[in-house]
Amino acid sequence: MEVHNNLGFGFKEIIYKDALEYEFTQNKISFIREKRFNVFYKGFKLPHSYNADFIIDKSIVFEVKATSVIVDSFVKQTMNYLKVSGLKLGIIANFGQESFVSKRVVF
Repeated sequence: MEVHNNLGFGFKEIIYKDALEYEFTQNKISFIREKRFNVFYKGFKLPHSYNADFIIDKSIVFEVKATSVIVDSFVKQTMNYLKVSGLKLGIIANFGQESFVSKRVVF
């Protein structure tokens, strides 16, 4: 909420990610930014991977969006991140609306 309260809506995702990184650091919240996850198929590592925006406390996939609405494809994307990471909880944070909106995704 701190980021949305200070920046409001209308910026690109990267700006919100930078501000979130600042807040996580200031509040001593453990995180990894742009965490890459390899995808395996029948034991074979596929050439493409997934990059989750943030992994918080080694347990939460945190996806940042700056759009007019959270759509199903964002939920599916987060589910895929959960699948490849082995984590169970994802949060989609949308900074693109006048009021802050988030969605919890459980795998």
